[in-house]
Amino acid sequence: MSAAAPLTPQLADEVSEVFQLPPGQAEFMPLTHNPRNGVTGGVWRVTAGGRSAVLKVLTRAKDTTETWAASEDPRHWNFWRREAHVYEEGVARAWQPWGITAPDLLASVERPDGDVALWLEDVRDGEPATAWPVARHARHAERLGAAHGRALADGVVLDRPWLSRRFLRDYTSGQTVGRELLDDDTAWQQPLVRDHFPEGLRERMVRLHHEREWFLRTMESLPRVFSHLDQWPANLVSHHGESVLLDWAFAGDGALGEDIGNYIPDTVFDLFLPAARLPELATAVYEAYVRGLRAGGWQGDERLVRLGVCASAVKYDWLTALMLSRASDERQLDYGGGRTVEAERRYRERGVVLAFLADWADEARRLADDLGFPR
Repeated sequence: MSAAAPLTPQLADEVSEVFQLPPGQAEFMPLTHNPRNGVTGGVWRVTAGGRSAVLKVLTRAKDTTETWAASEDPRHWNFWRREAHVYEEGVARAWQPWGITAPDLLASVERPDGDVALWLEDVRDGEPATAWPVARHARHAERLGAAHGRALADGVVLDRPWLSRRFLRDYTSGQTVGRELLDDDTAWQQPLVRDHFPEGLRERMVRLHHEREWFLRTMESLPRVFSHLDQWPANLVSHHGESVLLDWAFAGDGALGEDIGNYIPDTVFDLFLPAARLPELATAVYEAYVRGLRAGGWQGDERLVRLGVCASAVKYDWLTALMLSRASDERQLDYGGGRTVEAERRYRERGVVLAFLADWADEARRLADDLGFPR
């Protein structure tokens, strides 16, 4: 849709309902999202009558790769209608008592073509987490820990028939691009890889790949908590003193520590924070999450939390192979594909993070041995 577009009859009815205006024109500005994901028909900021809202279209009919195909299975990690259920049934507000919320749902419209149009509160006046200082990331982690801690202490397991199960296993199993290159000497000698990946990274990430099944079993045996499963700075803003989480498409069952095990590396993978500050971020976020767990009432063995964070390194097993496959690309694009990224910087920064995750994997092995987890 163009910035200023005449409305189709369907859109005109939706705009009229959301903005309480007679049919007319509205401005549609495309927003950054994963264009490959088969469940996302598009995301726009819509302005009409001096007000704005966000429109997100959920679909199962989008032509995309097998990796990102929409699913009709309500437990599948990419179930096409999950985000609508999350908003419609108030699950996105589950953590609001601890300062983590979601945009208001203004309307959920079942379209004649089978798509669902989610009309959401526009929180663009909030401070995006992509620009947060480390202390603000830690504050969010503490809130998340408090929510998880209370649920664990009370023995409450939030579940719905459409929340995801086995997310980590099924998501990583589908990410296969470049996997055959992990044992390819030529791939590891490409200039971007050879010059910017730390020494010894190949052996460590290949080992993580070969031990993938053990890491997944370990994560699946940890205490369970309701999780967002896509927490990273691009999905988070600070708004009226609360953390506002966006994009609940993967939400469901997760391991204790899994959400922040995703959040920490993703903050650097997509260049929101320099890799040199990764240890500082990781320490601050982890310690804050544990403080939150304790404040929420959980009194379990902290080694289980640390194991959940460290073993979640397996989520990025596929990224090493993907980086090998793209090392010859002349253009490196950012998330959403809207801008180019300096290739040397991307490979240098991501190489540092992958080495950090290899350290996490080593720590997870030691913790599992100490805790008596089977190998």
